[in-house]
Order: sequence, then structure tokens, then C-alpha cells
Amino acid sequence: MSVKSTGIVRKVDELGRIVLPIELRRTLGIAERDSVEIFVDGSSVILRKFIPETNKAGKGKKNVCDICKREMS
Repeated sequence: MSVKSTGIVRKVDELGRIVLPIELRRTLGIAERDSVEIFVDGSSVILRKFIPETNKAGKGKKNVCDICKREMS
């Protein structure tokens, strides 16, 4: 996974929330009410759209989104 700066800066509100800009959500395929996974890597926080693991035809194959496929290759 390569890290790229978007140039976007957001403040954390009093409840600890941040807003992901619509351009970023569209790029990453994140819609309203979608779940987001939160990871910690050293002093960095990583957000990724949550894709639940589902089995296809009981063969143990997992659905993987296009973004995750690119990251895994």
C-alpha cells in the first residue's frame, strides 16, 4: 500500500469525529451508512471501507473490492 497526500486537512470535533470529503468518499466508493475499518500503523490511522467476508458457493472464496485487489497485488 502506498501512501499519498490528498492535501485535505480536517479538524476533529468535540466528539472525536472527522468529516471525509465527498470527493474522497466517491473515489473510495464509500457511501452514507457504509462501515469503515480503522487500523493503526505506528502513529498513523488508516481508514478503509469495510467489506465483510462472504463465502461464495461454500468454496471459501472471498469477495474482494477492486481497491483491495490492487493493494494486495
